Amino acid sequence: MKVIEMDGRISICEGAEERMVLRHSAAHILAQAVQRLWPGASLAGSAASEKGFFYDFDPGEAKISADDLPKIEAEMRVIVKENLPVKLFVLEREAAAGLMRERHEPYRHEQIAELPENARVCFCRQGEFIDRCDGLHIPYTKGLKAFRLTGVSGAYWKNDSANKMLTRIHGVAFPSQEELDEYEHRQAEAAKRDHRIIGREMDLFQLCDEGPGFPFFLPNGMILREVLTDYWRTIHRKNGYREISTPVILHRSLWETSGHWEHYRDTMYSTVIDGEDYCIKPMSCPGGILVYRNRPHSYRDFPLRLAELGLVHRNELKGTLHGLFRVRCFTQDDAHIFMRKEQIADEIEGVIRLIDEVYRTFGFPYTLELSTRPENSMGSDEDWEAAENGLREALERSGKAYTINEGDGAFYGPKIDFHLSDSLGRTWQCGTIQLDFQLPQNFELTYTDENGQKQRPVMIHRVCFGSIERFIGILTEHYAGKFPVWLAPVQAKVLLVSEKCEEYAEEVCEVLRDAGIRYELDKRKEKIGYMIREAQYVERVPYLLIVGEREAADGTVSVRCRDDGTGTVMRPDEFVKKIKEECAH
Repeated sequence: MKVIEMDGRISICEGAEERMVLRHSAAHILAQAVQRLWPGASLAGSAASEKGFFYDFDPGEAKISADDLPKIEAEMRVIVKENLPVKLFVLEREAAAGLMRERHEPYRHEQIAELPENARVCFCRQGEFIDRCDGLHIPYTKGLKAFRLTGVSGAYWKNDSANKMLTRIHGVAFPSQEELDEYEHRQAEAAKRDHRIIGREMDLFQLCDEGPGFPFFLPNGMILREVLTDYWRTIHRKNGYREISTPVILHRSLWETSGHWEHYRDTMYSTVIDGEDYCIKPMSCPGGILVYRNRPHSYRDFPLRLAELGLVHRNELKGTLHGLFRVRCFTQDDAHIFMRKEQIADEIEGVIRLIDEVYRTFGFPYTLELSTRPENSMGSDEDWEAAENGLREALERSGKAYTINEGDGAFYGPKIDFHLSDSLGRTWQCGTIQLDFQLPQNFELTYTDENGQKQRPVMIHRVCFGSIERFIGILTEHYAGKFPVWLAPVQAKVLLVSEKCEEYAEEVCEVLRDAGIRYELDKRKEKIGYMIREAQYVERVPYLLIVGEREAADGTVSVRCRDDGTGTVMRPDEFVKKIKEECAH
Protein backbone atom coordinates (compact mmCIF):
# COMPACT_ATOMS: atom_id res chain seq x y z
CA MET A 1 0.00 0.00 0.00
CA LYS A 2 1.23 3.51 -0.85
CA VAL A 3 1.56 5.97 2.05
CA ILE A 4 2.55 9.63 2.30
CA GLU A 5 5.21 10.72 4.78
CA MET A 6 5.65 14.10 6.49
CA ASP A 7 8.22 15.25 3.93
CA GLY A 8 5.80 14.49 1.10
CA ARG A 9 7.57 11.32 -0.08
CA ILE A 10 5.46 8.34 -1.13
CA SER A 11 6.56 4.98 0.25
CA ILE A 12 5.21 1.45 0.49
CA CYS A 13 4.10 -0.39 3.63
CA GLU A 14 2.47 -3.77 4.20
CA GLY A 15 1.39 -6.19 6.91
CA ALA A 16 0.86 -4.81 10.42
CA GLU A 17 2.21 -1.37 9.41
CA GLU A 18 -0.33 -1.14 6.59
CA ARG A 19 -3.16 -1.86 9.02
CA MET A 20 -1.92 0.84 11.42
CA VAL A 21 -1.72 3.45 8.63
CA LEU A 22 -5.26 2.61 7.50
CA ARG A 23 -6.59 2.94 11.03
CA HIS A 24 -4.75 6.22 11.55
CA SER A 25 -6.26 7.57 8.33
CA ALA A 26 -9.68 6.17 9.21
CA ALA A 27 -9.60 8.12 12.48
CA HIS A 28 -9.14 11.37 10.51
CA ILE A 29 -11.93 10.49 8.09
CA LEU A 30 -14.14 9.74 11.11
CA ALA A 31 -13.30 13.15 12.62
CA GLN A 32 -14.07 14.89 9.32
CA ALA A 33 -17.44 13.10 9.09
CA VAL A 34 -18.35 14.03 12.69
CA GLN A 35 -17.53 17.70 12.10
CA ARG A 36 -19.63 17.72 8.94
CA LEU A 37 -22.61 16.29 10.86
CA TRP A 38 -21.98 18.24 14.09
CA PRO A 39 -20.16 21.44 12.98
CA GLY A 40 -19.62 22.59 16.58
CA ALA A 41 -17.82 19.41 17.68
CA SER A 42 -14.25 19.99 18.91
CA LEU A 43 -11.40 17.54 18.28
CA ALA A 44 -9.50 16.00 21.19
CA GLY A 45 -7.43 12.80 21.41
CA SER A 46 -7.15 9.92 18.95
CA ALA A 47 -5.17 6.73 18.55
CA ALA A 48 -4.71 3.71 16.31
CA SER A 49 -3.66 0.31 17.63
CA GLU A 50 -3.75 -3.41 16.90
CA LYS A 51 -7.35 -3.44 18.17
CA GLY A 52 -8.65 -0.58 16.02
CA PHE A 53 -8.89 3.19 16.30
CA PHE A 54 -10.78 5.83 18.25
CA TYR A 55 -11.35 9.57 18.22
CA ASP A 56 -12.46 11.76 21.14
CA PHE A 57 -14.86 14.67 20.56
CA ASP A 58 -16.50 17.40 22.57
CA PRO A 59 -19.87 17.79 20.79
CA GLY A 60 -20.91 20.71 23.00
CA GLU A 61 -24.64 20.66 23.73
CA ALA A 62 -25.23 17.92 21.16
CA LYS A 63 -25.26 14.22 21.99
CA ILE A 64 -23.64 11.48 19.91
CA SER A 65 -24.84 7.94 20.64
CA ALA A 66 -24.52 4.46 19.18
CA ASP A 67 -27.69 5.16 17.18
CA ASP A 68 -25.72 7.76 15.22
CA LEU A 69 -22.99 5.36 14.06
CA PRO A 70 -24.73 4.32 10.78
CA LYS A 71 -25.15 8.01 9.89
CA ILE A 72 -21.48 8.72 10.64
CA GLU A 73 -20.36 5.67 8.64
CA ALA A 74 -22.44 6.85 5.69
CA GLU A 75 -20.74 10.27 5.79
CA MET A 76 -17.33 8.59 6.01
CA ARG A 77 -18.16 6.66 2.82
CA VAL A 78 -19.06 9.96 1.14
CA ILE A 79 -15.61 11.32 2.09
CA VAL A 80 -13.95 8.16 0.79
CA LYS A 81 -15.86 8.45 -2.50
CA GLU A 82 -14.83 12.13 -2.84
CA ASN A 83 -11.24 10.85 -3.03
CA LEU A 84 -9.83 13.87 -1.24
CA PRO A 85 -6.04 14.28 -1.43
CA VAL A 86 -4.26 14.15 1.94
CA LYS A 87 -1.78 17.00 2.42
CA LEU A 88 0.71 17.21 5.28
CA PHE A 89 2.34 20.43 6.46
CA VAL A 90 4.35 21.83 9.36
CA LEU A 91 3.96 25.12 11.29
CA GLU A 92 5.94 26.85 14.01
CA ARG A 93 4.33 26.61 17.45
CA GLU A 94 2.90 30.16 17.46
CA ALA A 95 1.39 29.80 13.99
CA ALA A 96 0.01 26.37 14.87
CA ALA A 97 -1.67 27.74 17.99
CA GLY A 98 -3.15 30.58 15.92
CA LEU A 99 -4.55 28.13 13.37
CA MET A 100 -6.29 26.14 16.11
CA ARG A 101 -7.74 29.34 17.61
CA GLU A 102 -9.13 30.33 14.22
CA ARG A 103 -10.72 26.90 13.80
CA HIS A 104 -12.19 26.97 17.33
CA GLU A 105 -10.30 23.87 18.49
CA PRO A 106 -9.68 24.53 22.22
CA TYR A 107 -8.30 21.07 23.02
CA ARG A 108 -5.79 21.14 20.20
CA HIS A 109 -4.84 24.71 21.17
CA GLU A 110 -4.22 23.56 24.76
CA GLN A 111 -1.99 20.71 23.56
CA ILE A 112 0.08 23.03 21.37
CA ALA A 113 0.41 25.63 24.13
CA GLU A 114 2.08 22.98 26.30
CA LEU A 115 4.83 22.36 23.70
CA PRO A 116 8.29 23.98 23.90
CA GLU A 117 8.49 27.44 22.29
CA ASN A 118 10.73 26.20 19.47
CA ALA A 119 8.48 23.23 18.65
CA ARG A 120 7.27 22.60 15.12
CA VAL A 121 3.77 21.14 14.77
CA CYS A 122 2.66 18.72 12.06
CA PHE A 123 -0.81 18.95 10.50
CA CYS A 124 -2.95 16.92 8.11
CA ARG A 125 -5.40 18.50 5.63
CA GLN A 126 -8.05 16.67 3.59
CA GLY A 127 -10.65 18.88 1.98
CA GLU A 128 -12.04 21.32 4.54
CA PHE A 129 -10.71 19.23 7.45
CA ILE A 130 -7.46 20.11 9.27
CA ASP A 131 -6.06 18.47 12.39
CA ARG A 132 -2.78 18.19 14.21
CA CYS A 133 -1.15 14.89 13.28
CA ASP A 134 2.08 12.90 13.38
CA GLY A 135 2.33 9.76 11.33
CA LEU A 136 1.87 8.11 7.96
CA HIS A 137 -1.31 8.55 5.87
CA ILE A 138 -2.89 7.14 2.78
CA PRO A 139 -2.40 9.72 -0.06
CA TYR A 140 -6.13 9.85 -1.00
CA THR A 141 -9.23 9.08 1.05
CA LYS A 142 -10.38 6.43 -1.45
CA GLY A 143 -7.58 4.24 -0.05
CA LEU A 144 -9.82 3.36 2.92
CA LYS A 145 -11.63 0.29 1.57
CA ALA A 146 -13.00 -1.60 4.56
CA PHE A 147 -13.98 -0.11 7.91
CA ARG A 148 -16.66 -0.27 10.59
CA LEU A 149 -17.55 1.89 13.59
CA THR A 150 -17.93 -0.37 16.61
CA GLY A 151 -19.12 1.70 19.53
CA VAL A 152 -19.41 4.90 21.55
CA SER A 153 -18.10 5.44 25.07
CA GLY A 154 -17.01 8.22 27.39
CA ALA A 155 -13.44 9.32 28.05
CA TYR A 156 -12.09 12.09 30.25
CA TRP A 157 -9.88 14.72 28.66
CA LYS A 158 -6.28 13.68 29.39
CA ASN A 159 -7.66 10.63 31.26
CA ASP A 160 -8.28 12.85 34.29
CA SER A 161 -11.67 12.51 36.02
CA ALA A 162 -11.39 16.16 37.07
CA ASN A 163 -11.70 17.15 33.38
CA LYS A 164 -14.69 17.10 31.06
CA MET A 165 -16.14 13.84 29.82
CA LEU A 166 -15.70 13.55 26.05
CA THR A 167 -17.40 11.29 23.49
CA ARG A 168 -15.15 8.53 22.19
CA ILE A 169 -16.07 6.78 18.94
CA HIS A 170 -14.39 3.43 18.25
CA GLY A 171 -13.81 1.69 14.93
CA VAL A 172 -11.78 -0.83 12.96
CA ALA A 173 -10.25 -0.71 9.49
CA PHE A 174 -8.63 -3.39 7.33
CA PRO A 175 -6.86 -3.55 3.96
CA SER A 176 -9.64 -5.69 2.45
CA GLN A 177 -13.35 -6.44 2.85
CA GLU A 178 -12.47 -10.10 3.39
CA GLU A 179 -10.43 -9.21 6.48
CA LEU A 180 -13.25 -7.02 7.80
CA ASP A 181 -15.74 -9.86 7.22
CA GLU A 182 -13.48 -12.25 9.13
CA TYR A 183 -13.19 -9.75 11.98
CA GLU A 184 -16.98 -9.35 12.18
CA HIS A 185 -17.41 -13.13 12.14
CA ARG A 186 -15.01 -13.43 15.09
CA GLN A 187 -16.86 -10.66 16.92
CA ALA A 188 -20.18 -12.43 16.42
CA GLU A 189 -18.67 -15.67 17.69
CA ALA A 190 -17.17 -13.83 20.66
CA ALA A 191 -20.62 -12.44 21.52
CA LYS A 192 -21.98 -16.00 21.64
CA ARG A 193 -19.14 -16.92 24.00
CA ASP A 194 -19.57 -13.96 26.37
CA HIS A 195 -18.55 -15.39 29.74
CA ARG A 196 -21.06 -13.17 31.53
CA ILE A 197 -23.96 -14.83 29.67
CA ILE A 198 -22.53 -18.36 29.87
CA GLY A 199 -21.68 -17.84 33.55
CA ARG A 200 -25.31 -17.01 34.23
CA GLU A 201 -26.62 -19.97 32.20
CA MET A 202 -24.26 -22.43 33.90
CA ASP A 203 -24.63 -20.97 37.42
CA LEU A 204 -20.93 -20.15 37.67
CA PHE A 205 -20.97 -16.63 39.12
CA GLN A 206 -23.07 -13.52 39.54
CA LEU A 207 -22.44 -9.77 39.59
CA CYS A 208 -24.53 -7.56 41.86
CA ASP A 209 -25.17 -3.81 41.98
CA GLU A 210 -24.51 -4.02 45.72
CA GLY A 211 -20.89 -4.94 44.99
CA PRO A 212 -19.70 -3.66 41.59
CA GLY A 213 -16.48 -5.38 40.66
CA PHE A 214 -16.81 -7.96 43.45
CA PRO A 215 -17.97 -11.25 41.86
CA PHE A 216 -20.06 -13.85 43.69
CA PHE A 217 -19.19 -17.46 42.88
CA LEU A 218 -22.11 -19.91 42.77
CA PRO A 219 -21.90 -23.66 43.52
CA ASN A 220 -20.88 -24.68 39.98
CA GLY A 221 -18.39 -21.84 39.82
CA MET A 222 -16.90 -22.93 43.13
CA ILE A 223 -16.42 -26.45 41.77
CA LEU A 224 -14.60 -24.97 38.76
CA ARG A 225 -12.41 -22.86 41.07
CA GLU A 226 -11.60 -25.86 43.25
CA VAL A 227 -10.63 -28.03 40.26
CA LEU A 228 -8.36 -25.23 38.98
CA THR A 229 -6.74 -24.65 42.36
CA ASP A 230 -6.28 -28.40 42.92
CA TYR A 231 -4.46 -28.56 39.58
CA TRP A 232 -2.44 -25.46 40.54
CA ARG A 233 -1.38 -27.03 43.85
CA THR A 234 -0.46 -30.31 42.20
CA ILE A 235 1.81 -28.75 39.58
CA HIS A 236 3.43 -26.43 42.12
CA ARG A 237 4.20 -29.24 44.56
CA LYS A 238 5.75 -31.15 41.66
CA ASN A 239 7.98 -28.14 40.93
CA GLY A 240 9.23 -27.64 44.48
CA TYR A 241 6.98 -24.80 45.69
CA ARG A 242 5.74 -24.45 49.27
CA GLU A 243 2.36 -22.80 49.80
CA ILE A 244 1.83 -19.90 52.21
CA SER A 245 -0.99 -17.50 53.09
CA THR A 246 -0.50 -13.85 54.08
CA PRO A 247 -2.96 -11.27 55.52
CA VAL A 248 -5.22 -9.15 53.35
CA ILE A 249 -4.66 -6.00 55.47
CA LEU A 250 -1.17 -4.75 56.41
CA HIS A 251 0.25 -1.52 57.84
CA ARG A 252 0.85 1.42 55.50
CA SER A 253 4.55 1.52 56.39
CA LEU A 254 5.03 -1.82 54.67
CA TRP A 255 3.69 -0.41 51.40
CA GLU A 256 5.84 2.70 51.76
CA THR A 257 8.94 0.55 52.11
CA SER A 258 7.97 -1.60 49.12
CA GLY A 259 7.37 1.49 46.95
CA HIS A 260 3.74 0.61 46.23
CA TRP A 261 2.45 3.60 48.22
CA GLU A 262 4.34 5.93 45.90
CA HIS A 263 3.76 4.12 42.62
CA TYR A 264 0.40 2.37 43.17
CA ARG A 265 -1.50 4.49 45.72
CA ASP A 266 -4.45 5.42 43.48
CA THR A 267 -5.45 1.77 43.05
CA MET A 268 -5.13 0.82 46.74
CA TYR A 269 -7.91 0.68 49.32
CA SER A 270 -6.98 1.83 52.81
CA THR A 271 -8.53 1.88 56.26
CA VAL A 272 -7.73 3.04 59.80
CA ILE A 273 -7.11 0.56 62.61
CA ASP A 274 -6.18 1.67 66.13
CA GLY A 275 -5.70 5.19 64.79
CA GLU A 276 -3.12 4.14 62.18
CA ASP A 277 -3.27 3.72 58.40
CA TYR A 278 -3.52 0.22 56.96
CA CYS A 279 -3.82 -0.91 53.32
CA ILE A 280 -5.82 -3.73 51.77
CA LYS A 281 -3.22 -5.49 49.68
CA PRO A 282 -3.29 -4.98 45.90
CA MET A 283 -0.65 -7.72 45.52
CA SER A 284 0.99 -10.31 47.75
CA CYS A 285 4.72 -9.62 47.41
CA PRO A 286 5.28 -7.57 50.62
CA GLY A 287 3.56 -10.30 52.63
CA GLY A 288 5.82 -12.89 51.03
CA ILE A 289 8.82 -10.79 52.04
CA LEU A 290 7.65 -10.77 55.67
CA VAL A 291 7.46 -14.58 55.52
CA TYR A 292 11.06 -14.65 54.25
CA ARG A 293 12.17 -12.34 57.08
CA ASN A 294 10.55 -14.60 59.66
CA ARG A 295 13.84 -16.49 60.17
CA PRO A 296 17.49 -16.38 59.06
CA HIS A 297 18.40 -18.00 55.76
CA SER A 298 21.46 -19.72 54.39
CA TYR A 299 22.54 -20.27 50.80
CA ARG A 300 21.50 -23.90 51.36
CA ASP A 301 17.85 -22.78 51.52
CA PHE A 302 17.96 -21.52 47.94
CA PRO A 303 16.14 -21.46 45.69
CA LEU A 304 13.25 -20.86 48.12
CA ARG A 305 9.96 -21.05 46.19
CA LEU A 306 6.90 -19.71 48.06
CA ALA A 307 3.49 -19.86 46.36
CA GLU A 308 0.27 -18.17 47.42
CA LEU A 309 -3.32 -17.97 46.22
CA GLY A 310 -3.66 -14.43 47.53
CA LEU A 311 -6.91 -12.46 47.70
CA VAL A 312 -6.13 -8.91 46.53
CA HIS A 313 -8.18 -5.74 46.00
CA ARG A 314 -7.63 -2.91 43.52
CA ASN A 315 -9.62 0.28 43.17
CA GLU A 316 -10.46 0.05 39.47
CA LEU A 317 -12.60 2.76 37.86
CA LYS A 318 -16.25 1.73 37.63
CA GLY A 319 -16.37 2.30 33.87
CA THR A 320 -13.56 -0.21 33.28
CA LEU A 321 -15.22 -3.10 35.14
CA HIS A 322 -16.12 -6.02 32.87
CA GLY A 323 -17.40 -9.38 34.09
CA LEU A 324 -14.53 -11.44 35.48
CA PHE A 325 -12.01 -9.76 33.17
CA ARG A 326 -11.73 -6.53 35.17
CA VAL A 327 -12.78 -6.72 38.82
CA ARG A 328 -11.88 -5.06 42.10
CA CYS A 329 -11.34 -8.24 44.09
CA PHE A 330 -9.55 -11.33 42.78
CA THR A 331 -7.31 -14.23 43.72
CA GLN A 332 -3.82 -13.93 42.26
CA ASP A 333 -1.90 -17.20 41.85
CA ASP A 334 1.28 -15.56 43.04
CA ALA A 335 4.68 -17.02 43.81
CA HIS A 336 7.95 -15.52 45.01
CA ILE A 337 11.29 -17.18 44.55
CA PHE A 338 14.32 -16.11 46.60
CA MET A 339 17.73 -17.07 45.23
CA ARG A 340 21.36 -16.16 44.59
CA LYS A 341 22.34 -14.15 41.50
CA GLU A 342 23.96 -17.15 39.86
CA GLN A 343 20.64 -19.04 40.07
CA ILE A 344 18.64 -16.44 38.11
CA ALA A 345 18.75 -18.05 34.66
CA ASP A 346 18.03 -21.57 35.97
CA GLU A 347 15.04 -20.41 38.03
CA ILE A 348 13.51 -18.30 35.28
CA GLU A 349 13.96 -21.16 32.83
CA GLY A 350 12.17 -23.41 35.33
CA VAL A 351 9.27 -20.97 35.64
CA ILE A 352 8.99 -20.80 31.84
CA ARG A 353 8.74 -24.60 31.74
CA LEU A 354 6.06 -24.61 34.45
CA ILE A 355 3.91 -21.96 32.75
CA ASP A 356 4.39 -23.72 29.41
CA GLU A 357 3.01 -26.93 30.92
CA VAL A 358 0.00 -25.08 32.35
CA TYR A 359 -0.91 -23.47 29.03
CA ARG A 360 -0.43 -26.69 27.07
CA THR A 361 -2.83 -28.40 29.50
CA PHE A 362 -5.58 -25.97 28.47
CA GLY A 363 -4.63 -25.88 24.78
CA PHE A 364 -3.36 -22.29 24.71
CA PRO A 365 -0.56 -21.33 22.28
CA TYR A 366 1.32 -18.24 23.45
CA THR A 367 4.01 -15.69 22.65
CA LEU A 368 6.64 -14.20 24.95
CA GLU A 369 7.50 -10.53 25.49
CA LEU A 370 10.43 -9.08 27.44
CA SER A 371 9.60 -5.69 29.00
CA THR A 372 12.52 -3.46 29.96
CA ARG A 373 13.15 -0.59 32.39
CA PRO A 374 10.38 2.07 32.64
CA GLU A 375 10.94 5.76 33.30
CA ASN A 376 9.63 5.69 36.90
CA SER A 377 11.85 2.81 38.00
CA MET A 378 13.65 2.18 41.28
CA GLY A 379 17.24 1.03 41.59
CA SER A 380 20.66 1.38 40.00
CA ASP A 381 21.68 1.02 36.36
CA GLU A 382 23.86 -1.95 37.33
CA ASP A 383 20.98 -3.85 38.94
CA TRP A 384 18.68 -3.21 35.99
CA GLU A 385 21.31 -4.34 33.51
CA ALA A 386 21.92 -7.52 35.51
CA ALA A 387 18.18 -8.20 35.76
CA GLU A 388 17.50 -7.68 32.05
CA ASN A 389 20.50 -9.81 31.10
CA GLY A 390 19.26 -12.59 33.40
CA LEU A 391 15.86 -12.64 31.70
CA ARG A 392 17.42 -12.59 28.23
CA GLU A 393 19.72 -15.48 29.09
CA ALA A 394 16.82 -17.58 30.38
CA LEU A 395 14.77 -16.85 27.25
CA GLU A 396 17.69 -17.75 25.00
CA ARG A 397 18.27 -21.00 26.91
CA SER A 398 14.58 -21.90 26.68
CA GLY A 399 14.83 -21.76 22.89
CA LYS A 400 11.57 -19.79 22.64
CA ALA A 401 11.13 -16.75 20.40
CA TYR A 402 10.32 -13.44 22.08
CA THR A 403 9.87 -9.75 21.35
CA ILE A 404 11.14 -6.69 23.25
CA ASN A 405 8.69 -4.20 24.79
CA GLU A 406 10.90 -1.24 25.64
CA GLY A 407 10.14 0.65 28.86
CA ASP A 408 7.15 -1.43 30.00
CA GLY A 409 8.72 -3.28 32.94
CA ALA A 410 7.48 -3.03 36.54
CA PHE A 411 8.87 -0.14 38.60
CA TYR A 412 11.07 -2.58 40.53
CA GLY A 413 12.31 -4.81 37.71
CA PRO A 414 12.03 -6.10 34.11
CA LYS A 415 9.55 -8.83 33.26
CA ILE A 416 8.58 -11.57 30.82
CA ASP A 417 4.90 -11.58 29.82
CA PHE A 418 3.04 -14.55 28.35
CA HIS A 419 0.39 -13.60 25.77
CA LEU A 420 -1.83 -16.63 25.18
CA SER A 421 -4.19 -17.08 22.22
CA ASP A 422 -7.69 -18.51 22.62
CA SER A 423 -9.82 -20.47 20.16
CA LEU A 424 -10.91 -17.22 18.43
CA GLY A 425 -7.35 -15.98 18.00
CA ARG A 426 -7.72 -13.29 20.68
CA THR A 427 -4.69 -12.67 22.88
CA TRP A 428 -4.65 -12.41 26.67
CA GLN A 429 -1.77 -11.39 28.91
CA CYS A 430 -1.87 -13.84 31.83
CA GLY A 431 1.43 -15.29 33.00
CA THR A 432 4.29 -13.00 33.97
CA ILE A 433 7.80 -13.35 35.42
CA GLN A 434 9.32 -10.30 37.10
CA LEU A 435 12.92 -10.18 38.30
CA ASP A 436 13.44 -7.91 41.30
CA PHE A 437 16.63 -6.60 42.89
CA GLN A 438 14.86 -3.66 44.56
CA LEU A 439 12.46 -5.08 47.15
CA PRO A 440 15.15 -7.31 48.75
CA GLN A 441 17.21 -4.14 49.07
CA ASN A 442 14.34 -1.98 50.37
CA PHE A 443 13.54 -4.56 53.05
CA GLU A 444 17.22 -5.30 53.77
CA LEU A 445 16.81 -9.03 53.12
CA THR A 446 19.91 -11.16 53.66
CA TYR A 447 21.20 -14.71 53.62
CA THR A 448 24.47 -16.25 54.76
CA ASP A 449 26.74 -17.51 51.98
CA GLU A 450 29.13 -20.47 52.08
CA ASN A 451 31.83 -18.23 53.60
CA GLY A 452 29.61 -17.07 56.44
CA GLN A 453 29.15 -13.61 54.87
CA LYS A 454 25.84 -11.75 54.63
CA GLN A 455 24.56 -11.38 51.08
CA ARG A 456 21.47 -9.91 49.41
CA PRO A 457 19.09 -12.38 47.72
CA VAL A 458 17.39 -11.80 44.38
CA MET A 459 13.61 -12.17 44.07
CA ILE A 460 11.30 -13.40 41.31
CA HIS A 461 7.60 -12.51 41.22
CA ARG A 462 5.51 -14.73 38.94
CA VAL A 463 1.95 -15.83 38.16
CA CYS A 464 0.59 -18.54 35.84
CA PHE A 465 -3.17 -17.91 35.62
CA GLY A 466 -2.79 -14.20 36.40
CA SER A 467 -5.89 -14.39 38.56
CA ILE A 468 -8.30 -17.26 39.15
CA GLU A 469 -11.30 -15.08 38.27
CA ARG A 470 -9.97 -13.73 35.00
CA PHE A 471 -8.62 -17.11 33.95
CA ILE A 472 -12.08 -18.65 34.52
CA GLY A 473 -13.53 -15.93 32.28
CA ILE A 474 -10.95 -16.67 29.58
CA LEU A 475 -11.51 -20.43 29.83
CA THR A 476 -15.28 -19.97 29.64
CA GLU A 477 -15.00 -18.05 26.37
CA HIS A 478 -12.19 -20.26 25.01
CA TYR A 479 -14.33 -23.40 25.45
CA ALA A 480 -17.67 -21.59 24.91
CA GLY A 481 -18.69 -23.10 28.26
CA LYS A 482 -18.03 -26.63 26.98
CA PHE A 483 -15.30 -27.36 29.50
CA PRO A 484 -13.29 -30.57 29.07
CA VAL A 485 -14.57 -33.38 31.23
CA TRP A 486 -11.84 -33.09 33.88
CA LEU A 487 -12.69 -29.40 34.38
CA ALA A 488 -16.49 -29.40 33.93
CA PRO A 489 -18.43 -28.47 37.10
CA VAL A 490 -20.97 -31.20 36.30
CA GLN A 491 -19.44 -34.10 34.41
CA ALA A 492 -22.61 -36.17 34.01
CA LYS A 493 -26.30 -35.54 34.43
CA VAL A 494 -28.74 -38.34 35.08
CA LEU A 495 -32.09 -37.72 33.38
CA LEU A 496 -35.17 -39.59 34.58
CA VAL A 497 -37.67 -40.61 31.90
CA SER A 498 -40.41 -41.52 34.40
CA GLU A 499 -40.96 -41.79 38.14
CA LYS A 500 -41.00 -45.59 37.81
CA CYS A 501 -37.23 -45.51 37.22
CA GLU A 502 -36.33 -43.26 40.16
CA GLU A 503 -35.04 -46.04 42.41
CA TYR A 504 -32.72 -47.33 39.70
CA ALA A 505 -31.58 -43.78 38.89
CA GLU A 506 -30.56 -43.37 42.53
CA GLU A 507 -28.49 -46.56 42.23
CA VAL A 508 -26.74 -45.11 39.15
CA CYS A 509 -26.02 -41.91 41.10
CA GLU A 510 -24.52 -43.96 43.93
CA VAL A 511 -22.08 -45.59 41.48
CA LEU A 512 -21.07 -42.14 40.18
CA ARG A 513 -20.74 -40.72 43.68
CA ASP A 514 -18.58 -43.60 44.90
CA ALA A 515 -16.31 -43.15 41.85
CA GLY A 516 -15.88 -39.42 42.51
CA ILE A 517 -17.75 -38.36 39.37
CA ARG A 518 -19.39 -34.93 39.61
CA TYR A 519 -23.05 -35.49 38.75
CA GLU A 520 -26.58 -34.17 39.10
CA LEU A 521 -29.92 -36.00 39.01
CA ASP A 522 -32.81 -34.35 37.17
CA LYS A 523 -36.13 -35.71 38.52
CA ARG A 524 -38.35 -32.95 37.17
CA LYS A 525 -41.61 -33.90 35.52
CA GLU A 526 -40.59 -32.46 32.15
CA LYS A 527 -40.47 -34.00 28.70
CA ILE A 528 -37.18 -35.86 28.20
CA GLY A 529 -36.44 -33.92 25.00
CA TYR A 530 -36.63 -30.61 26.86
CA MET A 531 -34.34 -31.88 29.65
CA ILE A 532 -31.79 -33.14 27.11
CA ARG A 533 -31.69 -29.82 25.22
CA GLU A 534 -31.34 -27.80 28.43
CA ALA A 535 -28.56 -30.01 29.83
CA GLN A 536 -26.67 -30.24 26.54
CA TYR A 537 -26.95 -26.70 25.14
CA VAL A 538 -27.55 -24.43 28.16
CA GLU A 539 -25.83 -26.23 31.04
CA ARG A 540 -23.28 -27.75 28.62
CA VAL A 541 -22.87 -30.99 30.59
CA PRO A 542 -20.37 -33.33 28.87
CA TYR A 543 -22.42 -36.53 29.34
CA LEU A 544 -26.11 -37.20 29.80
CA LEU A 545 -27.17 -40.53 31.32
CA ILE A 546 -30.78 -41.23 30.33
CA VAL A 547 -32.60 -43.74 32.52
CA GLY A 548 -35.88 -45.27 31.36
CA GLU A 549 -37.74 -48.50 32.08
CA ARG A 550 -35.63 -50.46 29.56
CA GLU A 551 -32.35 -49.25 31.10
CA ALA A 552 -33.67 -50.04 34.60
CA ALA A 553 -34.57 -53.56 33.51
CA ASP A 554 -31.20 -54.15 31.79
CA GLY A 555 -29.02 -52.46 34.44
CA THR A 556 -27.68 -49.98 31.87
CA VAL A 557 -27.78 -46.27 31.02
CA SER A 558 -28.23 -44.56 27.67
CA VAL A 559 -25.19 -42.27 27.36
CA ARG A 560 -25.43 -39.13 25.21
CA CYS A 561 -22.26 -37.14 24.45
CA ARG A 562 -22.51 -33.32 24.51
CA ASP A 563 -19.91 -32.65 21.84
CA ASP A 564 -21.13 -34.85 19.01
CA GLY A 565 -24.64 -35.83 20.11
CA THR A 566 -23.88 -39.53 19.71
CA GLY A 567 -25.43 -42.05 22.04
CA THR A 568 -24.63 -45.51 23.27
CA VAL A 569 -25.82 -47.94 25.93
CA MET A 570 -23.50 -49.24 28.67
CA ARG A 571 -23.43 -50.32 32.29
CA PRO A 572 -22.80 -47.57 34.89
CA ASP A 573 -19.41 -49.06 35.82
CA GLU A 574 -18.38 -49.05 32.14
CA PHE A 575 -19.28 -45.36 31.95
CA VAL A 576 -17.21 -44.65 35.07
CA LYS A 577 -14.21 -46.36 33.45
CA LYS A 578 -14.72 -44.35 30.25
CA ILE A 579 -14.93 -40.96 31.99
CA LYS A 580 -11.92 -41.68 34.22
CA GLU A 581 -9.82 -42.62 31.20
CA GLU A 582 -10.87 -39.40 29.51
CA CYS A 583 -9.98 -37.31 32.56
CA ALA A 584 -6.57 -39.00 32.77
CA HIS A 585 -5.66 -37.56 29.37
